[in-house]
Amino acid sequence: MGKTGGRGEFEWVYTDQPHTSRRKEILAKHPEIKSLMGHDPQLKWVVSGMVLTQFLACYLVQDLSWKWIFFWAYCFGGCINHSLTLAIHDISHNVAFGNKLAKWNRWFAMWANLPIGLPYSASFKKYHVDHHRYLGVDQWDVDIPTDWEGWFFCTPARKLFWLFLQPLFYALRPLVVNPKPVGQLEVQNAVVQLISDLIIFYFWGLKPIVYLIAGSVLGMGIHPISGHFIAEHYMFLKGHETYSYYGPLNLITFNVGYHMEHHDFPSIPGSKLPQVKQIAAEFYDDLPQHTSWTRVLWDFVFDDSIGPYARIKREYKLSRREKKPTDLD
Repeated sequence: MGKTGGRGEFEWVYTDQPHTSRRKEILAKHPEIKSLMGHDPQLKWVVSGMVLTQFLACYLVQDLSWKWIFFWAYCFGGCINHSLTLAIHDISHNVAFGNKLAKWNRWFAMWANLPIGLPYSASFKKYHVDHHRYLGVDQWDVDIPTDWEGWFFCTPARKLFWLFLQPLFYALRPLVVNPKPVGQLEVQNAVVQLISDLIIFYFWGLKPIVYLIAGSVLGMGIHPISGHFIAEHYMFLKGHETYSYYGPLNLITFNVGYHMEHHDFPSIPGSKLPQVKQIAAEFYDDLPQHTSWTRVLWDFVFDDSIGPYARIKREYKLSRREKKPTDLD
């Protein structure tokens, strides 16, 4: 199975996340950044074009052989579906229609969810809020692997398998670490998704459904775009828990690579994050950054010092207004 990885525990810190303090410093020096906050009027059109492209692809693949179904699912559909999950990430911050039309954002996320094949958007929103507010906090931030993942996936072969199973862990980990009651929006998300899948199956058969779901699974597994999962918060340098990537893949991922900037200013749409980097360059230029998501995946698999344990974790003291993680709704 390969050589056992070097890390045997998470990196525990007892300080607050750096994004809160840096946000204050940047706004004090560059208050004009506030003008970038708000919704992105182009987002709904870009996302709708991607959704309709996948529906067209469903029509085109209905008579293909199975080997070509999986080929196009990985090379084409997986790219679009992974990009749509990142659109849903952007929409979860209400940047499609603004904070005053929060429900419109939730419904639009369900529209963006349709080509993914499985209901995802409503649950993602619920947990992603915690990821920003409680970055790295034990039991709150479900983006962090479990102890079992860190212990077991510690060799190159096992880490490669872990990357392949990333969609499964992202779906199931919240249910283990911080389960929350199923809400009305999640039920609506599931019903809308089921109706869409049934319509596609009725008109074009099983192969388009397999194309969509396989694209989602393969595109979020061992795939160049999936390097962002590891690049964002895995500790490649000691003490640094968030990293940006400024390469060309940002063009098809709604600038999720500008992740340092995103955590500093989550209410700014992905389309405007390069402007944050440009305005406040002195705060970002000297921070560690990645130059290749493919290289990130390679290093994750073959570098003994990097693995599921290579994450910063912190304890968090509850305020009187806050509940325990298992009680959150």
